[in-house]
Amino acid sequence: MSTITTQQMRFWSPAVRELEPYTPGEQPKIQNLLKLNTNENPYPPSPKVVEAVQAVLENSADVLRLYPDPDASALKQAIAAQQNVDVSNIFVGNGSDEVLAHIFKAFFVQEQPLLYPDITYSFYPVYSQFFGVKTKVLPLNDAFEIVVDDYKQANGGIIITNPNAPTSIALGLSAIEEVMQANPDSVVVIDEAYVDFGAESAVNLVEKYENLVVCQTTSKSRSLAGLRVGFAIAQPHLIAALEAVKNSFNSYPMDRFAIAAAVASFEDQTYFEAQCQKVIDSREKVVTDLEAIGFKILPSKANFIFASLLSKDAAELAAELRERGIIVRYFNKPRINQYLRITIGTDEQNQRLVDTLNEILA
Repeated sequence: MSTITTQQMRFWSPAVRELEPYTPGEQPKIQNLLKLNTNENPYPPSPKVVEAVQAVLENSADVLRLYPDPDASALKQAIAAQQNVDVSNIFVGNGSDEVLAHIFKAFFVQEQPLLYPDITYSFYPVYSQFFGVKTKVLPLNDAFEIVVDDYKQANGGIIITNPNAPTSIALGLSAIEEVMQANPDSVVVIDEAYVDFGAESAVNLVEKYENLVVCQTTSKSRSLAGLRVGFAIAQPHLIAALEAVKNSFNSYPMDRFAIAAAVASFEDQTYFEAQCQKVIDSREKVVTDLEAIGFKILPSKANFIFASLLSKDAAELAAELRERGIIVRYFNKPRINQYLRITIGTDEQNQRLVDTLNEILA
């Protein structure tokens, strides 16, 4: 895109001129590329997902001229059955990013600041700026762990990614309950984009805490990143606020293909669990292989690892991997600029990564 001049920006709303948008992971088109930078699942979704999408058109192409169900009732029912909660506890949207946007608008525009870690999902400061949310950033400790006691202070809400991103470290349910009990009068959001790869979900705490919202996605563990399906689980009075925001923004957010695909995915629990376990097993092997060549790796409960190498600058290493057709995520930010976030691929892809790193370091 050509450079926008100050003169041209006079047409923009003043607030938009100040925005610092989120930068998504690169989606390059390189031949023989090994893409380990955006935490996509290396395995396809359930075969039943493909069948469900095909059935949308096979039943009648005419359905595309009609609006989808604005409530996505079939999807809510499928999620509720899989999560063992009531349908009234479910909110759905176009990926968890949209769900999070509605969460920020519904709960966090308060007099007191929103609390979140200094190293976390980088969309949080973007949404905070976009919605005018006051924030207070709390540092992780030297081991990149959340310090629960820091969240026992006045606030207008709390959001914690669990497992955290990009660190991959998970917080136990006892720690989450400690946060909940210390903050009975503000909404606490647990963003569980990666929870299915070995962490404990806070969904079982929803019935107990009236101020808890758990946010999840189908992009990672269910291999549906291309269809954009996210959801939140909370008590009905919090879901009602999210529905009010959604219906003031886009009353038909979920298209027919996304609804059909996600329903099929949630109904195939056996396939889902098997694919998650494959990623977990591969992750443990990658950790062992990389530690053997000198990497320091944080304890991961996600479908990625956060790794550093004392003998090699992280930015240089990422560049050398790229020259060899392997893309990983490098964050040029304080405290983490010597770490690489590496998505777990198939065993064959992971071996290519390890072999390439051995070549570089040799």
